[in-house]
Amino acid sequence: MRFRTILFAIAVAVFAQPRVNEIVVERITTGYRFLNGPVWSPEDVLLFSDTPTDRMFRYASGKGTSEVSTYSGGISAATFDAKGNMYAAEPRARRVTRLDKKGKLDILAERFEGKRLNSPNDLVVRRDGTVFFTDPAFGEQQDNVELGFYGVFRITTKGELSAIARWKTRPNGIAISQDGRTLFVSDSDAQTVHAIDVDKDGVASNDRVIVSKIPGAPGGLRADVEGNFYVAARNVFVFSAKGELVRTIQLPEKPSSLTFGDPELQSLYITAQTSVYRVKIGVKGVVPYLP
Repeated sequence: MRFRTILFAIAVAVFAQPRVNEIVVERITTGYRFLNGPVWSPEDVLLFSDTPTDRMFRYASGKGTSEVSTYSGGISAATFDAKGNMYAAEPRARRVTRLDKKGKLDILAERFEGKRLNSPNDLVVRRDGTVFFTDPAFGEQQDNVELGFYGVFRITTKGELSAIARWKTRPNGIAISQDGRTLFVSDSDAQTVHAIDVDKDGVASNDRVIVSKIPGAPGGLRADVEGNFYVAARNVFVFSAKGELVRTIQLPEKPSSLTFGDPELQSLYITAQTSVYRVKIGVKGVVPYLP
């Protein structure tokens, strides 16, 4: 009997220990209408947008949240380049813009083949300055489309715009691998994630589906340095480079997009409908404009 009691005490002690892989979901700010476009800035703060109200906010650890600016065209996504310039996908203005550190705004893409873009949604800037973005059309934008397809586009360092994918279904989120040679693109309609190879000049090839039947409509996604990618859909789903499900992160609200942040880029910041959440992942994310 004493031996059994000792075994039971050991078992309780073992199973009472916290699991090494256990994650904690932390809500850092709330009270918004519909959040999107989280990005970790070179100034070590989180930026995110309340798209329906055209407002951009910043969150600094220990200092809380404050409003930064307004954009009449809305911002569904933002990112930076190595020089600190900010790029934005403006869905209602139907354009992609760049804001330099002095406040000068340039329109990088607004028309393609003489027609207005559908509604730029997400974008990424490779280390060499090449811009890739998605151009679906959601909600009211569907009534005003001029292009005959939903596209994934490239803007070269010379400012030349080209379509690297023309889909009948709507691309949403976009991310890039650590080596800059693979794009990951979510398809909200088909509930898939594509991988697209891009060479040193940004020329694309081998567009293929690597994950299918994702629960919910996949939106924003990001990659980490180990080759995994993270997709915001019904939950946040983490897949290996081979498309195998590694982990599911459940939130109180449906996530819209996500980004890596904090000084070592090992925390995942996730925008949901009314709130921003943080999960410490322990793996460094791919953030091309930061070392």
